[in-house]
Amino acid sequence: GSCILSFDINEVTATSRHYVDRLFDPDPQKVLQGVIDMKNAVIGNNKQKANLIVLGAVPRLLYLLQQSSSGLDLRTECAVVLGSLAMGTENNIKSLVDCHIIPALLQGLLSPELIFIEACLRCLRTVFISPVTPVQLLYTDPTVIPHLMSLLSSSQKTQEYITQIFSHCCKTSDHQTVLFNHSAVQHIAPLLISPSYKVRMQALKCFSVLAYENTQVSMTLVNVLVDGEPLSQVFVRMMQRDQPVEMQLTAAKCLTFMCRAGAIQTEESCIVLKTLPCLVRMCSKDHLLEERVDGAETLAYLIEPDVELQRIASTTDHLVAMLADYFKYPSSVSAITDIKRLDHDLKHAHELRQAAFKLYASLGSNDEDIRKKITDTENMMDRIVSGLSESSIKVRLAAVRCLHSLSRSVQQLRTSFHDHAVWKPLMKLLQNAPDDVLIMASSTLCNLLLEFSPSKEPILESGVIELLCSLTQSDSPALRINGIWALMNMAFQADQKVKVEIVGCLGTEQLFRLLSDPDNSVLMKTLGLLRNLLSTRPHIDQIMSSHGKQIMQAVTLILEAEQSIEVKEQTLCILANIADGNTAKDLIMTNDDMLQKIKYYMSHSSVKLQLAATFCISNLIWNEEDGSQERQDKLRELGFVDVLHKLSQASDPNLSDRAKTAMQQYLA
Repeated sequence: GSCILSFDINEVTATSRHYVDRLFDPDPQKVLQGVIDMKNAVIGNNKQKANLIVLGAVPRLLYLLQQSSSGLDLRTECAVVLGSLAMGTENNIKSLVDCHIIPALLQGLLSPELIFIEACLRCLRTVFISPVTPVQLLYTDPTVIPHLMSLLSSSQKTQEYITQIFSHCCKTSDHQTVLFNHSAVQHIAPLLISPSYKVRMQALKCFSVLAYENTQVSMTLVNVLVDGEPLSQVFVRMMQRDQPVEMQLTAAKCLTFMCRAGAIQTEESCIVLKTLPCLVRMCSKDHLLEERVDGAETLAYLIEPDVELQRIASTTDHLVAMLADYFKYPSSVSAITDIKRLDHDLKHAHELRQAAFKLYASLGSNDEDIRKKITDTENMMDRIVSGLSESSIKVRLAAVRCLHSLSRSVQQLRTSFHDHAVWKPLMKLLQNAPDDVLIMASSTLCNLLLEFSPSKEPILESGVIELLCSLTQSDSPALRINGIWALMNMAFQADQKVKVEIVGCLGTEQLFRLLSDPDNSVLMKTLGLLRNLLSTRPHIDQIMSSHGKQIMQAVTLILEAEQSIEVKEQTLCILANIADGNTAKDLIMTNDDMLQKIKYYMSHSSVKLQLAATFCISNLIWNEEDGSQERQDKLRELGFVDVLHKLSQASDPNLSDRAKTAMQQYLA
């Protein structure tokens, strides 16, 4: 098809129409010849395929395919032509699916003739591997999967096509279960040692999609023997360097997925000595872009939960430096000889960056030395920062995951994060991003704000407080937690101006809403925020003078409600902080109901609550402060001295010490 002729469109349509007309000839022999001529005309010719589809060839071909009066040759040739039409564009596939090609071909599989079955399967395979075909169509009729299983042993071709259909149509855990329940594992395992490479490869792909995040399948795979050899050993053999890369990678995926599903321990040699090194190898320059992407992403997934694997990977083949090459693309001059490849790689270079960020995120998620190694890699922080504003949302998400991983290090927060003003692109990323990006970005911001100090004026001026307050109103619990957590970190040892701004922006109404949040973590973080806001005397007095009534109400509600020990302890600590204020003290002293609650908690069964409540009283009766005498007298009348006396004999040394210290205030 390399010589280009200028056709008159009417001529093309005329010849195409002639092909279609011949399908309706009364002489079966002429129909067969017409189908064969059509087959030869459409091979590699997308224009011709589209014409024939538009002119209605498909319904006629499907009719002939299904007629028992059509001979075997005719029915087989029809399946072959349909398969060829399916090899065209996505629009062709849509037209074929709309003409109900799938049920017709599945029906064809009931034929006794192998040659016809193979032609139908080949066409089905081509239709199903297209992204526009709804995979659900394989599962509508419950008899289809068992029938396909029974056809597996017929020939190498049926094995290749059926396993390829399975691996493309297994997209959800329900699909995995259906295939598993129809003994897919037992049927497909023997194919791993087939003499045909294509069959071995498709069987391997099948296992990788069946095992992904599936404990049931993975646990079964561990116990399967193929010709007397454990399946995991078969996979290990398939990872050897003399095997094609595609096979090495897919075998490594199978073992990775089995490991992540808990069927293989992370310290087993097939993981540490075989799978991990194989995946690291895939990241090197001498592999194709797709292989480097796949290798890095699979490795990131393998090591994500395990610090030991992270350490091993970080010291294998200079992986951290190797990944830096993912940003200098295309790197090798030799590849440039292939212009098509170069063009392809330039279009897909963002996938390399995404994969590198994911793998850096996994590598650095636990170990301080690895994080340092990553941030010391040439221009790494600049690369992450520019990744945060790339056009591809996937790259942005991967870059922020990487940043989040590195932000777990106080050392990095103080150095590289500070030097690169990371908060700027992060704030930009938080403007109307999708939820998964927002969750990662706000978690990272939480960590950045741990090291928040009044000198970081620019962060404040960037509207971060408004942004965080708006996150606390999100429907997503994860975002509410991150919003309130970041505010809590920001309020820690902050100056008065920051605290006043937080309270003003959040508003007491929203604060109360958060204090009755159904999610316990939100409640705990909100109490943490209150505790941080109400620290150091002038701040306590200032906030309580404007919001005291509402805050005392909130404290009352929590102390009366069914809440965990942790929640009540935090609340009593807040009360102790209020008791430490100069003017704020009065809000407790004039509230007899609150004093009774404190007394109740001083005799509680939980030592933690007793300690916190006793601390409140200590702060109220402290000698050196104005009005301490009146406060001491009032609390004596209410019986607090008796309670303190009892507590000074408590078995818990902290509690008895705290009670004794309080008693001394009376004696001074």
